[in-house]
Amino acid sequence: MTEERVVLLDERGHAIGTEPKATVHHAATPLHLAFSSYVVDAAGRVLLTRRALDKPTWPGVWTNSCCGHPLPGEPLEHAVRRRLSDELGITVASADLVLPEFRYRAEMPNGIVENEMCPVYRVRWTGDPTPAPSEVIDYRWVEWAELRALTDLSPWCLEQLAQLTAPPDDWPLADSADLPPAAHV
Repeated sequence: MTEERVVLLDERGHAIGTEPKATVHHAATPLHLAFSSYVVDAAGRVLLTRRALDKPTWPGVWTNSCCGHPLPGEPLEHAVRRRLSDELGITVASADLVLPEFRYRAEMPNGIVENEMCPVYRVRWTGDPTPAPSEVIDYRWVEWAELRALTDLSPWCLEQLAQLTAPPDDWPLADSADLPPAAHV
């Protein structure tokens, strides 16, 4: 199997190299490219997932539907669809860009840091996911008002929700021109 690598970024979002995903997260995690996605069903509910307990970052924490890293040279929307399939058994034809410039840095109590330019996508899908146990140990569909009231979510999810104030059906679509330069592949 090929080693999965993440795209390292400079402060303006240009690619400056790659690093193995297995070793990129530590106390001095370099800035790198990632994505977050929110799966929204026909009733407007949002799929939350609980991260597997053996994940190196934020194990067991409830978060948005799916997060991940594009492979070097992989378009972000393709990475979103790939990870939704790998993590949740969800197949979708497209993903809507809603926060192209989202960036965050968060530190776990043990000192491990997340440091990402992390565009956010909305995905429309209805059904019951089939989570991969190595990625997700639980899931639940939540109404928008309930999600807005939750405080025990991943730090990136809380920061994203602070910017996504309207219900998911009302999130405006963003222009892909506003993505970090490294995402223009």
